[in-house]
Amino acid sequence: MRVKVGLISLGCPKNLADSENMLGILEESGFGITGNPDEADVIIVNTCGFIEQAKEESIEAILQMAACKKTGKCRALVVAGCLGERYADELWAQMPEIDAITRAHGWVDIAGVIARVLKGERVLLNPAAAVTVRQPRKLTAPGVSAYLKIAEGCDNACSYCVIPRIRGPYASKRMEAVLAEARDLAAAGVKEIIVVAQDVTRYGEDLYGKPLLPDLLSEIAKLPEIEWIRILYAYPRHITDDLLDVMAGEKKICKYIDIPLQHASDSVLARMNRKDRKSDIRRILAKMREKMPEIAVRTTFIAGFPGETAAEYAELKDFLLEQRFDRVGIFAYSREEGTAAAAMPQVKKKVMGRRYDELMSLQAEISEKINKGAEGRELTVLVETAGQAGGQRVAEGRSYREAPEIDGVVYLEKAGGCQPGTFVRAKITQGFAYDVLAEVVRGAPG
Repeated sequence: MRVKVGLISLGCPKNLADSENMLGILEESGFGITGNPDEADVIIVNTCGFIEQAKEESIEAILQMAACKKTGKCRALVVAGCLGERYADELWAQMPEIDAITRAHGWVDIAGVIARVLKGERVLLNPAAAVTVRQPRKLTAPGVSAYLKIAEGCDNACSYCVIPRIRGPYASKRMEAVLAEARDLAAAGVKEIIVVAQDVTRYGEDLYGKPLLPDLLSEIAKLPEIEWIRILYAYPRHITDDLLDVMAGEKKICKYIDIPLQHASDSVLARMNRKDRKSDIRRILAKMREKMPEIAVRTTFIAGFPGETAAEYAELKDFLLEQRFDRVGIFAYSREEGTAAAAMPQVKKKVMGRRYDELMSLQAEISEKINKGAEGRELTVLVETAGQAGGQRVAEGRSYREAPEIDGVVYLEKAGGCQPGTFVRAKITQGFAYDVLAEVVRGAPG
């Protein structure tokens, strides 16, 4: 019988792309894949180690799978990903239940690692270089959308962030490898490609001497099966006129961008070691909205960054009201050892929590007003799920304004002809803080 491998993927979409590469490698190497840990001979936990909450989730998953190893048929437990890179020595010494640690980039050798542990060896891989060539891939949930990771690592060196230490310097995948993977996704029935990296806007700079994201997007758009292209994690400083022109001019590119800003006070941005200032950010946002009036802008902000004064926090609140972002993720600052920010004067947790709650509440009001203002508007919706409820056909999907998992959804009424993976035109009838209700008007033109 074939050895069966189960995999738990935690953290960001970039980690999910690694997980799907591991599954592709394992399948090509003759292993069976199962989604049930109780059926697995080997369990892989692909961990996140970015902030405290993510670390806790990863440790809990490892402990749960270690318990499965004791009570079930599982013979080996493998830890991959960022937590395994950041705390390899500690995990190795303190958790003998772990049979192998691949670290962040060692997943490319996953088949060999599993073969070794099944022979009774305990394997701790050394740090490895970023994987920038094409690898096999098996989608964890074959459907209409998939992430396409175009680069590894980061050079931005924000004072609060451990990613450069975990993932290493910025390393683009060669364009031919990225396009080959995009073609594979298209052949697998994917309709929406979501381009991701720690900073997508720097794509190609290290390989080709200049950023080539606009060129890459234009090439992906030539694939006839792909109908939507979405961009996540665009560092504001590297958003160029060329990129905005391609976004504005190419109909397949969703008029949507995730642009993590983190704060709006120049003094806080300086402490964060962010290179932009409020005037730069305003200029970039104004240019985006001028070129693409319909663009949906998502961003993230950190509440309670070290040394954040009442005046600096007020700047952030005012900026939120001024810009009226469509989507905002608010994060309470997480003190991470080894970062420059960890040594700065810390904001009291009670103050941080209050600021987090206020920002979340404020943005919920803004998002609800935006969604209510869209009532009566017709949009193309990508149907993701459809079924029967109460004797009626019900469906859910997303318009160009919603990225999967991080944004809301469009609940579809009058969904009689809706099938997952198809596009329909729908009129928004009611807007809420995160989701909208819409009636299907007709199928979208092909």
